[in-house]
Amino acid sequence: MAFENLSEKISAAFKKLRSKGKLTESDVKNSMREVRLALLEADVNYKVAKDFTNKVIERAIGSKVMESLTPAQMVIKIVKEELTSLMGGEEKNRLNISSKPPTIIMLCGLQGSGKTTHAAKLALMLKKQGRRPLLVACDIYRPAAIKQLQILGSQVGVHVFEMGDKPPVEISKQALLYAKDYGHDVVIIDTAGRLQIDEKLMNELKELKREINPHEILLVADTMTGQDAVNVAKTFNEMLDITGVILTKLDGDTRGGAALSIKAITGKPIKFVGTGEKPENIEDFHPDRMASRILGMGDVLTLIEDAQANFDKSEAEKMAKKLEKNNFDLNDLKDQMIQIRKMGPIKSILTKLPGMSSKLKDVDLDDRVIDRLYSIILSMTPLERKKPSIINAPRKKRIAAGSGMKVEDVNKLLKQFEEMKKFMKRFGGNKFKRGIPGFRFPKMF
Repeated sequence: MAFENLSEKISAAFKKLRSKGKLTESDVKNSMREVRLALLEADVNYKVAKDFTNKVIERAIGSKVMESLTPAQMVIKIVKEELTSLMGGEEKNRLNISSKPPTIIMLCGLQGSGKTTHAAKLALMLKKQGRRPLLVACDIYRPAAIKQLQILGSQVGVHVFEMGDKPPVEISKQALLYAKDYGHDVVIIDTAGRLQIDEKLMNELKELKREINPHEILLVADTMTGQDAVNVAKTFNEMLDITGVILTKLDGDTRGGAALSIKAITGKPIKFVGTGEKPENIEDFHPDRMASRILGMGDVLTLIEDAQANFDKSEAEKMAKKLEKNNFDLNDLKDQMIQIRKMGPIKSILTKLPGMSSKLKDVDLDDRVIDRLYSIILSMTPLERKKPSIINAPRKKRIAAGSGMKVEDVNKLLKQFEEMKKFMKRFGGNKFKRGIPGFRFPKMF
C-alpha cells in the first residue's frame, strides 16, 4: 500500500504533538526531525526532505500557530499544505489537449517501467472521456513489444497502428496521417526503452520529438525503484524537456519517495499514477488528495469518483426506489457486489476512508471474499433471493453445499443482510445511490 511506512511514522510524530496542550519551538523542531527521518527512510531526496521540514518549522513557529487553541492541528495543517505544494500544488495537472487534433502524446522511459501497459491504460482512460485514441507501436527493438501492445489495445478496445520494424519516425508520421484520415483525436506513441539511459536511446527520442513535435512527452517511471526513478526523471527531463510523469506501481510502493521527490527535482508534474494491474487501474494525480492519504486523512473525493465511474446511474436510481419501499433483496445485493468489485481491491477502497489506513496496516483482506459471498447468493433459487425469509435449515444446507461453503457462512450472510436492511430502512433510500453503506463483509474468511 502506497506510503504505508511513511504514514505510520508521521502519525506517530503527530501523536506526540497532540498529547501536548501547548507547543514550544523545541516541540515543533523535534517532531519535524522525526518527520525528516521518516521522509529519508521513505527514500525521499535528502535536500527535498530538509527543505520541506525547514519550511514547516519556519511557518509553524509563528505566534499565531503557537497561541492558537489547537496548535498541534495547526502544525498538521501546515504539513498537509507543504506536502501538497511539494507534489505539485492543488491544481490538477491536466493533459495538454490540442485545439487542432490529433493531440500527440509521446511516452518514454526505461524498459520494465510499464510504458506499454500504461499506454493502453491511458488510452482506455481517454476513451472513457469520449475521445478516440490511437496507439502507435514504435518500440521496434524489444521482442514481442508490438504484439504486447496489440493484445492490450484489443483488451481496451483501441486500435493499434504498427509498421513492423520500420524506423520510429516513419511509423509516427504515417500514424498521424492515419489518425487524421480515420478521426482519431489522440495519438499515443509507445517508444522504445533501454535497460539504462544511453546515447542511442536519447538520440532516437530527440529525433522523434523534433519530427513529430508532440504536445505531451510523458515519462513513465517505476516508483518501486525509489531514488533511481527520480534520477531517471531528471536525466530524461534534461534531454527531452518532458511535460509530465506517469508513476507506475504506486500501489505496491510502501515508501513513496519518488512521488515526493520528482516534482521538486525536475520541476515537472506527476500527471497520472498506476495503481494496479488492470487496464482501468490508472488515476489522475491529485497532490492535495495524496497528501491527505499520507497523513491518514483518507481520500474520500477519489473514492466518490471511483463509485461514480463504476456504479451505473440508472441502476442506482432503481436501487434508491427499492430502498425507499424497503424492497431490497439478495438479487440487489448481488448486483451491488459486482459494482464494488469493479472499484478495485477491498483494502484499496477502505484505505481511502479517513483513519482507516493505519487500522488496516497489518490486516490481510482477501479480495475473494466478495466472490465467495457472490457464490452463496448464486446457489440460491430466484425465489430464495427474492424472499430470504423462506430459507430454512434444509435450504441453508443445500445452498452451502452448492457454493462450497459452510452453513455458518450462509447464516452470517443472511444475518448481515437483515441488519443492512434495517439500517437502510432507518435512513431512507436517497442516501444510497452510490452504493451500499452499512454493509460489512462477514468475518468468515
